[in-house]
Amino acid sequence: MVKEERVLNKLTDFKDTSMIEREYYLQQLISKQGNGLVKVITGPRRAGKSYLLFVIFKQYLQSKGIRDDQIIEVALDRVSQMALRNPYELEKYIKACIGAEKGKHYVFIDEIQLSVKVKNPLLDEAVIALEDRELAYITFYDVLNDLLGNPDLEIFVTGSNSRMLSKDIATNFRGRSCEIRVFPLSFSEFLSFSGSDKHDAWIQYMTYGGMPQVVLEEDVYAKSRYLSDLMKNVYQKDIVERHKLKNDYVLENLVKILFSSIGSLTNPHKLVHTLASVLKIRTTDETIKALLGYLEDAFIFQKAERFDVKGKSYLSSPFKYYAIDVGLRNAFLGFRQQEKTHLMENIIYNELLLRGYSVDVGVVVLNKRIEGKLKQGQHEIDFIVNTGFQKIYIQSAFSVEDSRKKQNEILPLQETGDYFRKIVVTDGNQEAWSDDEGIVYIGVIPFLLNKSFLNKEV
Repeated sequence: MVKEERVLNKLTDFKDTSMIEREYYLQQLISKQGNGLVKVITGPRRAGKSYLLFVIFKQYLQSKGIRDDQIIEVALDRVSQMALRNPYELEKYIKACIGAEKGKHYVFIDEIQLSVKVKNPLLDEAVIALEDRELAYITFYDVLNDLLGNPDLEIFVTGSNSRMLSKDIATNFRGRSCEIRVFPLSFSEFLSFSGSDKHDAWIQYMTYGGMPQVVLEEDVYAKSRYLSDLMKNVYQKDIVERHKLKNDYVLENLVKILFSSIGSLTNPHKLVHTLASVLKIRTTDETIKALLGYLEDAFIFQKAERFDVKGKSYLSSPFKYYAIDVGLRNAFLGFRQQEKTHLMENIIYNELLLRGYSVDVGVVVLNKRIEGKLKQGQHEIDFIVNTGFQKIYIQSAFSVEDSRKKQNEILPLQETGDYFRKIVVTDGNQEAWSDDEGIVYIGVIPFLLNKSFLNKEV
C-alpha cells in the first residue's frame, strides 16, 4: 500500500493541506456511499480531485471510525505502482489487501485513465469475429464492474482526461457508476481561502482564477508561472501528445481565438474563416471540429448550446465556448486582453455548472417593422438555467447605468412570453432588488456567494 506521506506529497500538491476544505464535494461523496456504484471523480488537472478523495474524504472516514487498513489506496501515476496499470494486477492487489477480512473496505484509485487494456488469456483473438475483437481485452472497467459484486466494497476513482468522459463512463460501467465533476475553486471557496476582502478577492479571482494552488501562492509571479506551466502541461500532454498531433500550429491559434473571444458565438466554419482571413492559416471544418472536441475532453473549454426560447428547440449552430478556468485563459494570453465583461460572464457560467444546473444560451426571436417592412431579429439571453419544469433567465451585464445599455439587456427578458424568473447580474456588491416588471438585479459578488439565491424569490 502506498505510504500516506507519499500519497499526500504527490496527490495534494498544495502548500498547506489543512487550509483546503471542499464541503460541497465532500457531501456528494458522503451521500453516494452505499449506492452500489463506482464513484467516478472527474475534472481538470490540478482542480483538487485527488486531494478531495485521498485527504478530505479519507479524513471524514477516519472520523467515523474507519481504520486505515480498511482504506486501499492506489496511485497509478506512481512508479512504485505502475504494475497496477494492468487490470489483472490491480484486481489481485485489491483482493490481496482485503484478504479474508470481513467488513466494509474503501478502494481509492487515482488517475484511473492510466490503466491499460490487456489481452484476455482465456480467449483466442484469431477465432473472434472482427466486430467483437474488443471483447478479447480486459480493461479497468471490467475489473471494477466485477469488484462491485462485493457488497462490502466502496469504490472511488479519479480521472482527468478524455478516457473519462461522462458518456463513456455511463457506457463502459454499464450504468453502474455515478460521476462527481470537480471544478476549480468557486469564488466562495476562493474568498474563504484568500483572506482578502470581497472586492480584492473578486479582482484576484478574475485575474488568476480558481486553481487551488494559485490561491495559496502569495507572489504574483508565482501565480502567473504556475498557471502558465499548468496550461502548457495540459495542452501538451492531454492534446498534442495524446492525439499525436505532428503540427500544433492550428491548435495553438485556435485556442488563442477561443480564449480571446470568450462568450462569442462561433462554429467550426466561422473559425476556419477567421484562421484563414486573419492569420492566413488554411484548415478544414473537420479538423477544427476534431480539435474543439479535444479541447473539451481536456477540460480546457466547455461548450454552451443555444436554445430558442419561443420556438422551444435547440439550434444546431452557432454556440459558445467558455474557459474551464479564467486564470488558465489569462495565463495562455500572457495576461493581456483582460475584458472584465467577458470574464464575469465566464465566471457566472462556471458557477452555474458547479451548482449542478443544466445551462444553455437563450435566443429570443423578435419581429420588428423597419421602414414598412417586417424584419426578424435575434436577441440573446446569456444563460437559461434549467431546473426541471422551471427555467431561470440570467443576463450578465457588467454595468446597466447607461439607459440604452440597460434596455438592450432587458429587452429579451421582457419578450420571453412566459413568467419564469428573470435576473440581471451586474458588477459589484449590490444586494438584490426588483424593478416594476419583476426583473431582479444583483451584484456579481452576492450572486456568487449566495448558493441558495436561485432557489428563492426576491
